[in-house]
Amino acid sequence: MTSSADATDAATSPEPADPGPAHPDLRTELEALTTEAFRPELSEIDRLPTLDIAKIMNGEDATVPAAVAARLPQIAAAIDAVAARMARGGRLVYAGAGTAGRLGVLDASECPPTFNTDPKQVVGLIAGGPGAMVTSVEGAEDSKELAAEDLDALALTADDTVVGVSASGRTPYAVGAVEHARARGALTVGLSCNAGSALAAAADHGIEVVVGPELLTGSTRLKAGTAQKLVLNMLSTITMIRLGKTYGNLMVDVRASNEKLRARSRRIVALATGAADKEIEEALAATDGEVKNAILTILGGVDGPTAARLLAENGGHLRAALRTTAG
Repeated sequence: MTSSADATDAATSPEPADPGPAHPDLRTELEALTTEAFRPELSEIDRLPTLDIAKIMNGEDATVPAAVAARLPQIAAAIDAVAARMARGGRLVYAGAGTAGRLGVLDASECPPTFNTDPKQVVGLIAGGPGAMVTSVEGAEDSKELAAEDLDALALTADDTVVGVSASGRTPYAVGAVEHARARGALTVGLSCNAGSALAAAADHGIEVVVGPELLTGSTRLKAGTAQKLVLNMLSTITMIRLGKTYGNLMVDVRASNEKLRARSRRIVALATGAADKEIEEALAATDGEVKNAILTILGGVDGPTAARLLAENGGHLRAALRTTAG
């Protein structure tokens, strides 16, 4: 039986409403969580007009950014630690169950097209494996051992970071992942939505974004899921900024894998350089479509191979490479 607050709604992941006498400790534990609290003032929400329900839900969602803002110092400290390790070749690994796991997989999967990262550089692990993205895998989230096995398959190093994600902050898979990673010398981050969580306590960097009780009791894919998505956006995006994957606010490491992205690449080069279309096309052709390299050839007045060498020598940071061309 799925037991974590990260599980999806009963409509998609059926489980008995009453865990019964065999699970009294778990039931008490869940009742103590802020994310699981019952809100009697909403007990007749199903009788309201649809527009009124939408207004209430929108109002609830509007409180999430403030909850994230309250944890910005902890988020920034975690990002700096992650970026330092990734600059040495480390990986960023998300581990979670249910909604939390899916959000980690989503964030990881968007890094290659957005920042031209190797698919193995940012990894999302979900309890129960890839099939759990669309189908509940009963019991997978309750296993710390499964988390250890999934991480061992990645051969963790001290330069890697493992981010355990769990709305409740008690999900065994997420807590187990952080505990196992820390024992292996990796950096660990624990992201949850309850104060005083076991997940935060187990991690080097604990981030507890307390969003309060949900609109639907226990449905932590709502405010808690939104909060997790916002924090994961920050973790990956700002880390990539620190790694030189952007130039100002331009995605200069974008991978042009389709026509839309090829058009975006041309536009980014234009915004960065102010060059004419013909010069932009020539620069992209000379650098095999690499946006960062193309910008360097135009602004630095170097050829394609030289641009590639200068970027390699400067850790991929375009600003640093440009400084070497200033004469």
